[in-house]
Amino acid sequence: MPDTTERKAVMKQWRQTLNREDRWCIMINADPDALASALALKRIMLPKVRSVDIMRINEVTRPDNLAMIRYLGIPVRPWQPEKAGQYHRFAIVDSQPGHNTAFQDIAFSCIIDHHPLPADTPPANTADFFDVRSGVGAASTILTQYLQALRMRPGPRLATALLYGIRTDTATFERSGSESDLRAYQWLSRHADTGLLRRIVRSEYLREWLPLFSRAFRSLTDCRGSGAHASLNEVRSADLLVSVADFFTRVHGLKWIAVSGIVGRTVVVIFRGDGGRDIGRLADACFYDVGKAGGHRTLARAEFPLEAVPPDAKPAEFVLHRLQNRKLRPRSPAAAPNAAPDTPSCPKQDAVFVPETGGTGSAFA
Repeated sequence: MPDTTERKAVMKQWRQTLNREDRWCIMINADPDALASALALKRIMLPKVRSVDIMRINEVTRPDNLAMIRYLGIPVRPWQPEKAGQYHRFAIVDSQPGHNTAFQDIAFSCIIDHHPLPADTPPANTADFFDVRSGVGAASTILTQYLQALRMRPGPRLATALLYGIRTDTATFERSGSESDLRAYQWLSRHADTGLLRRIVRSEYLREWLPLFSRAFRSLTDCRGSGAHASLNEVRSADLLVSVADFFTRVHGLKWIAVSGIVGRTVVVIFRGDGGRDIGRLADACFYDVGKAGGHRTLARAEFPLEAVPPDAKPAEFVLHRLQNRKLRPRSPAAAPNAAPDTPSCPKQDAVFVPETGGTGSAFA
């Protein structure tokens, strides 16, 4: 496994091979870490290529993400597959080709990520430049190291974006983070605009979301002793579930929370925890057989079609029953015996899961 110095050297060599006439597209599943990483990669590549566009495959609805894009002037646009032919090369940051079907038909020349490679998926390391480091807390840290290696001083907006990317993916080092994340954070702090950062951080909720919290409080049910489940029923976006789940992490004595809701014809369950229980494994155990489920030790997600809920049960009842009764699956024999206790069981926060294993499930299976 190459160390950080070797990776920086490889990045420098790759940058020198970039074609001046190429049009590049950086693909992301937009969240703060992905937005910041894409902005930094664009800064690194732009002097060497003809153009660089940043495209997102998801709708941005969370107010902090919207504030980040607005205040930092991040030029991100929605992806339109029919326009793929206008680009010569594609890059992906803070994700991997197998993390979303929108990525799977694209030949990526550059892959930069901090999530683990899926255990049963061949690594997509056929790209010209491939840097995936699961020991790093944020892709923004990796891009910060590139800037340092190239002696590129980030402007206040880029530094603020990268700082916020590290802050969100490590929960300001409360959830995860390594020494390299801390060093990158400290270096960026000298160049960031603290006023802009404060405005972004405070943009957590929209006024029209407040009734959702009332709904969550009314439905809150204890689960497995130290956890709880709240149901919001039908919601416009899964981001609303994430915001409510994040709120409950601030409740004293609540070790973990699962917030469920229905988005279109899909049931989504967002998990948050304090690390005492591996909720990535819990999400997998409860819902792997009806859809996609998994995540980190402290945050996870499950999704399954509404049709998987038995006709005689309500979605909230189905979710709660499984949370209360399902047992954890044995760890994979392929897992490293000396893995860190918070090693993710699935690669992507709030976006990807362990591979679907099939099955529709029976009533309260």
